[in-house]
Amino acid sequence: MPRRGIAVAVIVIVACFIVLGLTSDFLVDWAWFSAIGYLDVFGTILGGKAVLFFAVFAGSAIFLWVNGSLASRFARRRGHVHPVDFERESEGVQTLPELLELMRQRLPWRLLIAGVAGVLGILLAAGEVSNWDVFLRFVYQVPYGLSDPQYGKDIGFYLFSLPAYVVLKNWMLLTLLLGFLVAAAVYWVHGDIEFNEQRRSISPRAIAHGSALLGLFFAVKAWSYDLDRFLLLYGDNGVVVGASYTDIHIALPVLWLLVGLAVIAALASWANLWVRTYKLPVAGAVLVFGSSLVLALVFPSLFQLVFVKPNELQLEKPYIQRNIDLTQQAYNLHQISVKPFPVEQSLTFQSLQANQATIDNIRLWDWQPLMDTYGQLQEIRTYYKFHDVDVDRYHLDGAYQGVTLSARELKPSLLPPNAQTWVNQHVLFTHGNGAVMSPLARKTAEGLPIFYLQDIPPVATGGPPIDEPRIYFGEETDTYVIVKGSTPEFDYPKGTDNVYATYAGAGGVAVGGIARRALFAWYFKDPNLLLTSYITGDSRIMFRRTIQDRVRTIAPFLRLDRDPYLVISEGRLFWMQDAYTTSRYFPYAQTLSGSELNYIRNAVKVVIDAYNGTVTFYVADSSDPMAATYQRIFPGLFKPLAAMPQDLQKHIRYPEDLFFIQAQVYRTYHMNSAEVFYNREDLWQFPRQPTGGDEATMAPYYIIVRLPGEPQAEFLQMLPMVPSQRQNMIAWLAARSDPPDYGKLIVYEFPKDKLVYGPFQIEARINQNTEISQQLSLWNQMGSRVIRGNLLVIPIENSILYVSPLYLRAETGQLPELKRVIV
Repeated sequence: MPRRGIAVAVIVIVACFIVLGLTSDFLVDWAWFSAIGYLDVFGTILGGKAVLFFAVFAGSAIFLWVNGSLASRFARRRGHVHPVDFERESEGVQTLPELLELMRQRLPWRLLIAGVAGVLGILLAAGEVSNWDVFLRFVYQVPYGLSDPQYGKDIGFYLFSLPAYVVLKNWMLLTLLLGFLVAAAVYWVHGDIEFNEQRRSISPRAIAHGSALLGLFFAVKAWSYDLDRFLLLYGDNGVVVGASYTDIHIALPVLWLLVGLAVIAALASWANLWVRTYKLPVAGAVLVFGSSLVLALVFPSLFQLVFVKPNELQLEKPYIQRNIDLTQQAYNLHQISVKPFPVEQSLTFQSLQANQATIDNIRLWDWQPLMDTYGQLQEIRTYYKFHDVDVDRYHLDGAYQGVTLSARELKPSLLPPNAQTWVNQHVLFTHGNGAVMSPLARKTAEGLPIFYLQDIPPVATGGPPIDEPRIYFGEETDTYVIVKGSTPEFDYPKGTDNVYATYAGAGGVAVGGIARRALFAWYFKDPNLLLTSYITGDSRIMFRRTIQDRVRTIAPFLRLDRDPYLVISEGRLFWMQDAYTTSRYFPYAQTLSGSELNYIRNAVKVVIDAYNGTVTFYVADSSDPMAATYQRIFPGLFKPLAAMPQDLQKHIRYPEDLFFIQAQVYRTYHMNSAEVFYNREDLWQFPRQPTGGDEATMAPYYIIVRLPGEPQAEFLQMLPMVPSQRQNMIAWLAARSDPPDYGKLIVYEFPKDKLVYGPFQIEARINQNTEISQQLSLWNQMGSRVIRGNLLVIPIENSILYVSPLYLRAETGQLPELKRVIV
């Protein structure tokens, strides 16, 4: 081949690599979204980012270019500087004035200004792209249907409009600041601005230009002060969350005054285009920022200390009430039904018989001992892994039963080190297999769980049959795999042999062509994808296989519950993922501790097929304005909840994270009276219970129980509450999961004049029981370790039953056995 041909080939190859490097992420995303059926969602997100990027880039670059060009045009020549002797240039520039003169004479200012404007515009646009959803929500917003108590604006203004205005305001102020710096640099190089030992001066043209920019700055600042009126509704002075008495009576009038002063300063700055003295804009800046310092910071603090503090409850009472009402609204606590629970210590045999479904479903297995047991008995091989234990309910053999369920996933990283080859990790070991299921309330004679589902392939003994047990998408599947290759995949071990299978589904992205192989080889930085002979024309590559990664990629605007759970339906395995719409802009609402959110709704339920990886989004809360807004933004993404298959609907449950967040906020915001709230008279907290040699906060738990006054047992989530700094129980909170009452929250309050033992007190009584203590000591001395299970508080009629399981595990073993249940 001639040298010229070789050079052309090299150039073409290099160009291809450059194009791949610039476009690989886009092309892979396009292929993935297209394969999963959400190309329109990808287009909407990409379009939103592109429109915002180019809008910010164009606005920033044009403003900075015009601003810099005007500065270059108006700048004077350095008449007081001697021209540079270019014959001496090789000797080096001797002084700063000479350097500046050289720059002025030699630099291509038009191109330089355009280049600086372009680069700064790109940087500003890149920084704003992450706000694409803020502006899409602004454009497609729907009203909330409730007005704030201060300004009478619909809450939708705060959720959708205000965040966009804040982002826009910040961009405008930053762009003006950069414009000022660009203009100042141009004027400085040209000698219009001088600050040195011999001379300090600013030319009239530079003053005029700076005054014009300063006028724009003060105009935007006036708008900023106007927006600050609404931001008062997110304040927190330790007593009131939201606008307090001082905010309304002092800070708000001050903000109006600052708006007026900023407008005056803007007009004065623009008037200085003709006067051209530095004194006028300096006076305007001192007026605005000096007033802001004194009136917005010092004066309100002094007023709060001198006038409000001595009369705090009287003055803050209406604003505390606003905080209570809107926090309850933001976290959906206003819909909690409060009922009395007249505790009676008269639990009879007849009561137990009347609540047989509750007794039959008392949870005996904690997740950690059960995980250890599952691992020892049912992982089968080292490369299988149970990630989590889920709690659900099924109708089995005509009975409504609570069960534990865990998926048997495959982790190639658990293969022996010498077996962790590329072929094994990406071609052969591609999927997990089946699941295990056990009843919550039963055990074998040896203290081990009874299996409704077990083994590989899964065998159903009283549990729902699984026709398609293969798990290609789960909680542990974090590597890409090739399916439909030239060799079958490992399916499961059988005796001394292995069983192999070929994927027959539609999951994954086509990877058969050479162009696709090159693309994915570049994307994964793995040349084996280009070199391997295992890929055929029908092959598909599966990636983003962890279910939360899949959901986040499609809907990055949703917050996901930490505990997706497995569901067996119609012989197939599905993952159910709860998703939330959240905001930090709900007025007067308490911000969640350790987080920025102050509004949350479980607006979306997501179902993921464990075999094909298909992802379906269902709107679970049609009353949520944020969900309605996202439905307008992504019209093809969401389906109504009624469209979910009926069998899957039976396994919808109230999500764990939401219940915990609501319970966390309700500890304080169950107090509806402003006076009681101010005094913190009835503050609640989560119970504590011993865990080994330490203490831990009691977590919510799922249980099947018949609520007082209800005809039958139901699946719900509950959590007891105790008074602050006390251990006796004062109430318990329940979230219902079964239709038609799904989503309803109930709090049962105990009489305040009765002592009801809390979990910690019951644990103390157990420890003080001589017979139990002796038995525990004996077990611990026999080469075994006693594991105390979580104490369960179970309401039956108007009584409380306390249940605590005890597990025994050998010191050198990992197979806990259920030995006793303390009731």
